[in-house]
Amino acid sequence: MATMTETLAEFTVNLTYDQIPKDARAAAKRFIFDSVGCALGGLKQEDTKMYRRVLQFLGGNDHATIIGTGEKASLVQAALINSLLIRVMDYNDIYWMQDPSHPSDIIPAALSTGEYTGKNGADVLTAVIIAYEIEMRLCEFAIPGIRERGWHHATLTQFASPYAAGKMLDLDVAQLVNAAGISGASHSSTGSVTAGKLTMMKNTVDPLATAAGVEAALLAREGYTGPEHAIDGKEGLMHCLGEGWDESKMTDGLGDSFKITQCGMKAHPTEALTHAPITATLGLIRTHKLQPEDIASVEVKTISRAADILSDPSKYDPQSKETADHSLPYCLAAACARGKVTPHEFEDASIQDPAIRKFLSLIKVSAEPEYEALFPEKQPNLVRIHTTGGQTFEEYVEYPKGHAAMPMNKDDLIVKFAALAAPELSQEKVEEIYDLIDRFDDLETMQPLFDAIKTQ
Repeated sequence: MATMTETLAEFTVNLTYDQIPKDARAAAKRFIFDSVGCALGGLKQEDTKMYRRVLQFLGGNDHATIIGTGEKASLVQAALINSLLIRVMDYNDIYWMQDPSHPSDIIPAALSTGEYTGKNGADVLTAVIIAYEIEMRLCEFAIPGIRERGWHHATLTQFASPYAAGKMLDLDVAQLVNAAGISGASHSSTGSVTAGKLTMMKNTVDPLATAAGVEAALLAREGYTGPEHAIDGKEGLMHCLGEGWDESKMTDGLGDSFKITQCGMKAHPTEALTHAPITATLGLIRTHKLQPEDIASVEVKTISRAADILSDPSKYDPQSKETADHSLPYCLAAACARGKVTPHEFEDASIQDPAIRKFLSLIKVSAEPEYEALFPEKQPNLVRIHTTGGQTFEEYVEYPKGHAAMPMNKDDLIVKFAALAAPELSQEKVEEIYDLIDRFDDLETMQPLFDAIKTQ
């Protein structure tokens, strides 16, 4: 009987671009466009500046391009920094089904490796779709999810990334099994990186797992071996993390349809479970034309994990971007004070802005037991705004803007990208990049893309 890593390897080796339906191809292009925009915004963050300095110190061969810069780095380092650029603002895509994940963290395993091996656009898109498929299935098959068991979703990424990189390296089934074993034995991450006071590691563990998958694929190409039972065998992932796994979620219907069409995007640079209450709060403020001075308090009813993760005591006194973008009180305080929740609200000056901070104590978050049965298919949230004039307005939201059931359209994506890439790229240039990525499957190499998105 085939191990799970072998089943996934056979799927990866056998999948060709012409087997992928148009909706999945279109989704992959949208996620690449969105991810590139996130990466251009990520270039301006202190985290990535620090990491780039370390990579320059380490040196290495010039295998692949760092997004937005034209600089070259070794393949593993390029995959790592490009993944961090995409991830660092917590503004990239989101999938939540039992476990959360950001599958676009793995795009550089395909993009950087595909650049290095000279693959064309259709080849790279195929690898991106494989990355999404495996990562999203991994999110679904632990019940409850691994986050509920105290582990971070980078623990899933370490298994998905070698398949994307391996596809670009033309690995065979046996080599892919080894690559998954090598990576899967080396980069499990505890949930400490998203618990309580948050640090730069919150956005770094997934890029490390993406880079681990690229390195594992390179090792497997040389004949290096890894455990074939890394997921479903003795002392593998399932054994070590406890009971409650639905293996059918990993293998049933594999290749019949593609999960990338079910992944969501972020309309705000914040933790995913903040998005539905942000959507409701901004909706109330705009519908009723509320000014900051009109708002006396805000009451939020949400699912238990959102109340627990996003409103513990540290979230009422955020001192860093990492904690602020995982703080539901802060996100709603920013919405009340400024009528928007954009990257600007997570700059240091904004986090300390008295006009925002005065609302923190006015945000009350509680878990609503009745909502649990609706999650994760829906993200139910009820927001009530009590005004200084004695009125109460409420809005119930099940899907945030950007969810697969409420997708961002082309205009939304271009506005988001343009804001992230400003002032280096004009609106006209952003639209040209959108059109280029819309024709991604016609690219003979990745060079036109890297040329188009260079800002430094």
